[in-house]
Amino acid sequence: MEEQNIKRTDVNELGEFGLIEHITKYFIDIQDSTIKGIGDDAAVIFEPELATVVSTDMLVEGIHFDLMYSPLKHLGYKAIVVNLSDIYAMNAVPTQVTVSVAISNRFSVESMDELYAGMLAACEFYKVDLVGGDTTSSPKGMILSVTAIGHAKKEDIVYRNTAKPGDIICVSGDLGAAYIGLQILEREKQLFLSNPDLKTDLEDQEYIIGRQLKPEARWDIVKAFKSAGLIPTSMIDISDGLASEIFHICKQSKVGAVIEESKIPLHPDTETMALKFQIDPVTCALNGGEDYELLFTIDPSDLGKVRTMDDIFIIGDIVEAEQGIKLKTTGGNFHTIKAQGWKHF
Repeated sequence: MEEQNIKRTDVNELGEFGLIEHITKYFIDIQDSTIKGIGDDAAVIFEPELATVVSTDMLVEGIHFDLMYSPLKHLGYKAIVVNLSDIYAMNAVPTQVTVSVAISNRFSVESMDELYAGMLAACEFYKVDLVGGDTTSSPKGMILSVTAIGHAKKEDIVYRNTAKPGDIICVSGDLGAAYIGLQILEREKQLFLSNPDLKTDLEDQEYIIGRQLKPEARWDIVKAFKSAGLIPTSMIDISDGLASEIFHICKQSKVGAVIEESKIPLHPDTETMALKFQIDPVTCALNGGEDYELLFTIDPSDLGKVRTMDDIFIIGDIVEAEQGIKLKTTGGNFHTIKAQGWKHF
C-alpha cells in the first residue's frame, strides 16, 4: 500500500506552496535550454534553431495504476518515463517536464516524498529538468499529469503518417513482458484480498515485473539513429500493444502492413509465464501494451544500418492499403490483425 512510513505529516501542515517547495528542493536544472524553471508564474525555455516537441499524459489511480502493488517511487519514475517515451518516438530529445498532482487526504508529505523521489531519479537518469507544474486536492485517490518537452531539428522529426509501401517494419527490445508482469501482480492482489495471510509469490520474475513497474524509454535507440545517420520513415512508441500501434501508423500513412509472427521478439520469461497463464505469448505482444519500445519503419536503403544496431528486430513490411493489416503465421497463413489493446474509454 502507499502508506508504510511510521511518521505521517499531513500535507495541510505545509500548504500548497510549502509542499511544492518541499518536494522540488532537490531538483536542479541542468539543461542549457532551461532559462527559468520552478519559482515563477511560468517556465522559460529557449532552444535556438530547433523545433519544440510537446507531449502530455495523465495517470489516474484505479485506471492506470494500482497502489496495492505499485510503490510510489516506482510510480513517480514511470510517470516521467512514459512521457519521455513519446518524445523519443518523435526522434527528438526530451529536455524538460512539468508535473501536476492531485491527491486526496489519504496521502501524507512522506508519501509525496516517495513519489517525487522516483520522478527525481528519472529526471536525473534521462537528463531532463522539472520546470513546473501544480498540486491540488482530489476528492478521491491520486491523479498525475506530466507534460514532456523536447527538441529536434525540424527535418529530423519523425511522424506516424509518413510510412510508404516497401518500407521495412522494425521494433526495439521485446514485447509482451509488461502485460504478463501485470497478470502476476493482479493475481497476487486477488489472492491477498481473499486471504491476507498468504505469502506473496512473484515467482522470481524480476524482469517481467520490472517491465510493468519500472519501464524505460529507448533513448539508446534514438541515439543509435543519430550515430548511424538514420531517420526512420515513421515511428511510434508501443504503449497500447503492437497491433494498436501498427494500426495507428497504417491509418495515418494510408498503407497496409504484414507482420511476421515468427519475428516478433519475445523474452523467454514472457513466453514461459504466458503459457503458465494459458495465454498465447504472441497475443501478449500484439495486445498487451506498456512495453514502451519503439515501432518504426525504414526505407529499404537503410537496411544495412539497422542490421548493425543492437536490440532492433525486423518484423515485417509496409504494403499497399488494399492488402490490409495482416499477421503472417509461422504456418504461412495470413490473418487480419485486430487492435485489442488498451482502450481509454
